[in-house]
Parts: sequence; C-alpha cells; structure tokens
Amino acid sequence: MAKDLQTVVQQFRSYTRRMKDYSEAIAVLGWDLRTGAPKKGQGQRSEVIGSLSTELFKMGVSAEMKEFIDSLSETGAYEQLDEVTRALVRECKKEYERSHSIPSDLYQEYVVLTSKSETAWEEARHNNDFANFQTYLEKIVDYTKRFIEIWGYQEHPYNTLLDQYEPGITVAILDPLFADLRAQSVALLQAIQERGRKTDTSFFGQRFPIDDQRRFSEHVLKKIGYDFEAGRLDVSAHPFATGLNPGDVRITTRFQEDDFRFAIFSTIHEGGHAIYEQNIGKELVGTILSEGASMGIHESQSRFMENMIGRSFGFWTYFYDDLRNMFPAQFADVSIDQFYRAVNQVEPSLIRTEADELTYNLHIMVRYELEKALIGGDLQVADLPGAWNDKMKEYLGVVPQTDSDGVLQDVHWSFGAFGYFPSYSLGNIYAAQFEAALRRDMPDYKEAIQRGEFSAVKSWLNDKIHKYGRLLEPKDILASVTGESIDARYLVNYLQSKYTEVYDL
Repeated sequence: MAKDLQTVVQQFRSYTRRMKDYSEAIAVLGWDLRTGAPKKGQGQRSEVIGSLSTELFKMGVSAEMKEFIDSLSETGAYEQLDEVTRALVRECKKEYERSHSIPSDLYQEYVVLTSKSETAWEEARHNNDFANFQTYLEKIVDYTKRFIEIWGYQEHPYNTLLDQYEPGITVAILDPLFADLRAQSVALLQAIQERGRKTDTSFFGQRFPIDDQRRFSEHVLKKIGYDFEAGRLDVSAHPFATGLNPGDVRITTRFQEDDFRFAIFSTIHEGGHAIYEQNIGKELVGTILSEGASMGIHESQSRFMENMIGRSFGFWTYFYDDLRNMFPAQFADVSIDQFYRAVNQVEPSLIRTEADELTYNLHIMVRYELEKALIGGDLQVADLPGAWNDKMKEYLGVVPQTDSDGVLQDVHWSFGAFGYFPSYSLGNIYAAQFEAALRRDMPDYKEAIQRGEFSAVKSWLNDKIHKYGRLLEPKDILASVTGESIDARYLVNYLQSKYTEVYDL
C-alpha cells in the first residue's frame, strides 16, 4: 500500500472513529431519557440529542467525507484496503449517497421532533389519548415523506425505508413472502382452535412480586450468556436494548406484577439483542461497524433466544426448579408439562409484545400494511385508529377497546422508525433458517440446553453471526450460515412441528 494511501486510510479511520464517539454519546443520552431522566429536563435533553445528532449527520455528508469516499473507492485503491476499511467505505458511501442532499437544519428539526414525540407517545398511551399524539405523528410522517423525495425510491416509496433496516428487501419481496406466511399461519391457527388440546394458563394470573421477577430475570440472563460486566438491566415503558460498544450493551424490561411472562420473555428477547452486540469482533470496536448487520439479523438473534430457546421444553426443564423455588406458592401444583404448554399458548391477542410465536407475525403484517398505506399516501394519520382496528379484526379476529391497546401500543412510530416492523418477521424467518443450520452442525444442542449448557450454542452464534457486526451484509451472513437466501419454509415447518406437539394435533 502506498504511503499516501496509508495516510488517507488513517485519516478516514480517525474521522469515522469520531463519528462513533458521537454515536455512543447520543446513545447514552437517549438511554437515560427513556429510563429515568426527570420530566422537567426532557425537553432540553431532546434539544441536546438533536444538536449532537445533527453534528454526527453533518460529518456523514460533509465534503471531507466525500473526499475520503472518492479517494478510497478508486480502482487500485479500494482493492488494497483491509477488510474492515473496505466495509467502512461501503457503509459510509451508502449513507452519504442517501443523505447528503438533506439540509442539516431540516434534519435537526426532525431529530428534536422525534425526541419530544417519544415523551408525547408515553403520555398519550398512558392516558389513552391518540389525539394528543396525532399532531406529532402527522409531522413525523410529513418529514419522512420529504426525506424519501430527497433520497429517491424505486417502485414504491416504502422501499427506501425498508432498505434502511434491511438492505435488499423490497415490497415486491415482502408482499408474497408475508402473504404465504399469513396463509400458513392462519391455517395452523384454525387447526389449533378447532382440534387443539386446551391449555390452562390460569396459574399465571397470580401475584408475582417484582423484586423476585427481577432476580429470576437476572439469573436467566447470566445463564444464557449476557455479561453483566458489559451491561445492565433497567426498566422502561417499552423494553429495548442499547449497544454503545461491546463492553457496554444495556437492556430494559417492563415488569407486570399480575403476570410474570411479560418480563421474563421481554428480558430474554432483549438479552438476545445484547448478547449479539457484546460479542462483535474486537477489530470492529470503535468503528461504525460495531453493531448488528441489520435489524432483521438483529431480530433473528432476539427472537431465536426468546422463542426457540426460551420457550423450548429443554429450557424450562432446566430452569423450572429455579422458578418454583422463587415462586413456590404460584407453581406448587403446576407440572413442567403444564407450564411448557402454557408458555406456548396460542391465542389471538391485542398486544404485539405479548403475542405467541404463531400469531406474532400477523401483528407485524397489520403494521406493515398500515405503514405502506401511510407512506404511499393511501391513509391519513387521523384515520389510523380505525384502520388499525379493522386490520386487527381481519388478521387476528380481535378488536382493541382502547387506542392504548391498539394504535398507541408501540413506541416505534414516535421516533420515525417506519420500515422497522417487517424486520421482526424477517428475524423470525432468519432465526428458523439459522436454527436449522445449528441443528445440522450441532444435532444435540437441545439436549445441551436441557442440561443448562448454553455456551456451545452461544459460541456457535458468536462465530457464525455475532463477530461480524456490520462487516458483512445481511444476505452474505445468511448465505454463509445456511447456504441459502431468505426462505420462510423453515419457519412454517418449525411452527407446524412445534404446535402439532404442544396441541396434540
């Protein structure tokens, strides 16, 4: 490598390192805002987040960044770069080309709006008051449409948003993929409702002291591989994970005293996200590659840990004695078989985060259809509550009685994350493909889980997926692990096999 090129690389790496530093600082401020910042300080905190986010945005679309990209993308130069620097150039170039035409003052307005909007959403949800959130959401949708016009799009404006979270995925791919998954899911749901063995879940409707729930959640997190020396567990209105760097990946959960299931499975879910980011390769630390490859890949790790591991019979065979010791009165007369069937109960419900594995994807399809309509101009924000209820009735056969249990239940739209929701179902699809590959490589992994031995599975995930961060693109990770492109058949087969057993079909 020529000396001049080495100098440019060093300067580029230093420049992107400063971008990562800004990103970490913003993440800490955002985490604090969502986990306990005083109410009277939230407005000013939003302004600070907006200011710092704008500085980071400016760095990504600056003339200096363009010069780095042009120099390092030249034929003869790019080929000489090491793997990490090539990936950095790839990601920076993509972001520059997408966003350099957006005025920085417009971007700052948007960041401040979404930061304030999240607080407004929390209040609206608490008070069942969609009208109080509607004005914020209308502005966010308007900004999003303006950004799409600047970014440009092919075929459908929603494709540009999808690409932010899952590169390469489009409406043309999702529509048939989701249509088939929906048809298969509804058929299995009907079979369960018509012929399935009845499941007793009444024992979950007892009092579960929150302090005990926290202790049990922390116990499970440690056992499955979450490193508390590189993270912490807090409480928020909507569970989430924040990865600053592999040495600091924080998660939150939400405890319900009258049903311990919500907290434990939310905690395992966020733990899956966090274990991913805690195990990204050391060579990526301090770079913008030190995060998940995409939201779909990220969700594959959380959904795999929550459902394929956390709701498995082997998992609870190992943890059930610990659970009974923590809650002896609540589970005194409940067998492991009863418990396993209960945590895998299938029942159409109102709340996405409390949905079972089978109906969960139907919740995502509701949101996908509404987002497409909003962004495509076929639906107005004011009409969202009614459209939401109509879709819920059509897809799941249930209708919310309040907007808090309906259109206001998710935080995502409050910070403008349109295009994010499909990544949950994509994550389920990826997870099933990864699980099939794990089974081929480690045929006895379920027996290891039943013995409480989680390290081998974690090591497999670390080596196959986690260590790469954003070094590889999603399609490359999927192909490397499974030898295939995205394929929902594995998820369909997994669900049919599991629920045939659970419900004695």
